[in-house]
Amino acid sequence: MRRFSTAVLVALAGLFLLAGSAAAHGDEHESDGHDPGTVDVVEVNGLLDPVLTEMMAETLQGVDPAAMVAVVFQIDSNGVVVDDDALSALADLVVSSPVPVSFWIGPAGAEVTGRAAQLVALGDDVGISPGSAIGNLGELSLSTSRFGTPFGLPSDSDLVGSMVGYDDAVGRGLARSAPVLLEHLVGLDGFEVLVDDSGDKPMVEPVTRTRFRQLSITDQVFHTVASPPVAYLLLLVGMGLLVFEFFTAGVGIAGVIGAASLLLASYGLAVLPGRAWAVGVLVFAMIGYAIDIQAGVPRAWTVIGTVSLVVGSVFLFDGTQVGWIALATGVVGTALGLAGGMPTMVRTRFSTPTIGREWIVGEAGTSVDDLSPNGTVEVRGAVWKARTNRATPIQPGEPIRVVAVEGLWLEVEPEVGAARDHRARAARS
Repeated sequence: MRRFSTAVLVALAGLFLLAGSAAAHGDEHESDGHDPGTVDVVEVNGLLDPVLTEMMAETLQGVDPAAMVAVVFQIDSNGVVVDDDALSALADLVVSSPVPVSFWIGPAGAEVTGRAAQLVALGDDVGISPGSAIGNLGELSLSTSRFGTPFGLPSDSDLVGSMVGYDDAVGRGLARSAPVLLEHLVGLDGFEVLVDDSGDKPMVEPVTRTRFRQLSITDQVFHTVASPPVAYLLLLVGMGLLVFEFFTAGVGIAGVIGAASLLLASYGLAVLPGRAWAVGVLVFAMIGYAIDIQAGVPRAWTVIGTVSLVVGSVFLFDGTQVGWIALATGVVGTALGLAGGMPTMVRTRFSTPTIGREWIVGEAGTSVDDLSPNGTVEVRGAVWKARTNRATPIQPGEPIRVVAVEGLWLEVEPEVGAARDHRARAARS
């Protein structure tokens, strides 16, 4: 019995030793009281607006050097839309951080240009993924006396007006090779890993903890709205829906959505470098469309509105691009919706059905434009699409009389000298 108890004790002791050995292998530094630390990874995607710069600043201000190894900004940005003072304040936090601040230009295809590239140049460590690029520094916004020149390059460097890709950036020492985020983290000073070479290929297991930080849902909404394509499309949608609501009875869901879109677009325009005169041109375009919507058919004001829409769209932002896809979507969608669909919709919404509209037959009116055979006429102060009776031409301003209704079209004839139906003559004879 004693022998059995001794064997059990020896077996239990062996299990405890094995478990202790495995724990030491998985976290050997923590077992002896050593904390491998934490790396904060912050995703910076899009223009550096107040929302992103505030998150970056809060991350750097909350650094605990006793617990953190580094702060890594995963960046893909084509510019900065905050003023130079705000950018300088963020740059001060980068260079004065008690832990290393690293920038990873990735994933593949990321680009960092303009003042965002000037900020990246201040990092203690910069990595870049294949297919990514950096450059187009532009005019220096950060004080050279406080921060020096970007990457220590001369002021007339080719990076001021051009970009370099992965190979050139690594070859010129601007950044180190980091195809993926894990490889970039492994290259940080103080980032601890375990290498398991028991298999065919060595496996790298991070020991240092990685903590990812992202924008909250509310901040993400405002950051998205502050992008040029979204702000531009929201502006057109908002104004278009308000024009639609103007020609409808009461306040409906279109008006509510239009007002909300216009409010979000206003925030985006306030953050982005927009041109006030271009916004005015877009408003004028909507007025032009509204005039022809009231008339019932697209005419000269539709052309004026479309030209104004194109001009205002192209010159809406200063220094940032809307993008051809968003531009084409906005111009074509607005023109088709307001010039093509709205007049018919308004006429259909406020007209009575064809059945029961015989009251208009026999009414007199005037021709608005040349009817040969299709055009528009005015009857009782309203403009209608019309065609002439048996293709009798009618000049603008001539009096007409309605002889029939066909769907949304009126069949009219000149009040004087109309073609006479042989069937009517036969009946009288």
